[in-house]
Amino acid sequence: MKSREKGLKRIFKAFVYSLSGFTAAFKDEAAFRQDLFVFVVGTVAACALDLSLIERVSLISALLLILLAELINTAIEAVIDRISDEPHALSKKAKDIGSLLVLVSFINAILWWGAVLWLRFI
Repeated sequence: MKSREKGLKRIFKAFVYSLSGFTAAFKDEAAFRQDLFVFVVGTVAACALDLSLIERVSLISALLLILLAELINTAIEAVIDRISDEPHALSKKAKDIGSLLVLVSFINAILWWGAVLWLRFI
């Protein structure tokens, strides 16, 4: 459905929709709450460590990618569940690939954190 709004009103409505999405994810998705906890703790740690700005931004961005992957996975699962709750090979494939997306984002974060901390402190 295409928005009829233009300019600042469209931007404001988009922000409201985003806030609604955040609220739904936080309320309904335990995995999102866990990933958000990892993001907050990791961001505090990245800010507390003696790192350059680019190192800090890299570490926080890697954690943001986890949240992004989790939100995409949640959206995929919601669409699949909307279509049908009956088992289907394509539904399983879509959900499994969404799950893999989250795993790959965690591996990415581990690699970034490992590399930055290794080079900085070891």
